Amino acid sequence: MLDKLSLLKWFSLSFVVIGLDQITKTAAEATLKFGQPEPIWPFLNFTLLYNTGAAFSFLADAGGWQRWFLIVLAVVVCSILLVWLVRLKPGQTWLATSLSLVLGGAISNVIDRIIYGHVIDFIDFYYQNWHWPAFNIADTAISIGAMMLLLEALKGENFNQP
Repeated sequence: MLDKLSLLKWFSLSFVVIGLDQITKTAAEATLKFGQPEPIWPFLNFTLLYNTGAAFSFLADAGGWQRWFLIVLAVVVCSILLVWLVRLKPGQTWLATSLSLVLGGAISNVIDRIIYGHVIDFIDFYYQNWHWPAFNIADTAISIGAMMLLLEALKGENFNQP
């Protein structure tokens, strides 16, 4: 089990993700017009969009029930991640980092769902006419954390060892 100082470090990483995500979403809401792309680079726009569904807008047109379903699901997942993080052994840095990233991103998107009824997205990568689904900082943290968890699972329990 991690000591209090280690837990503080990992919770701080989650709070940094939440803070960055909420600040950038607030800035996007304040400066962007809904659905109006603002070119940044030839492959990147900032476009304010609202996602009432899950990843890749899954369930976005489900009629409203999905908001509460996704909130409950995220709270359950966050609870599991929190217990998992608390129970880690000292030295499990990679796993603690991945769990903290996923936890912070999930909490920040839940904050959006509770307050607004949707998740605020604004990062729009594209190539010619093909656009990746819009996302945000929380989604990025969740994706990085999930990839780290996958690598951890593929590598095995000695991943943190040289």
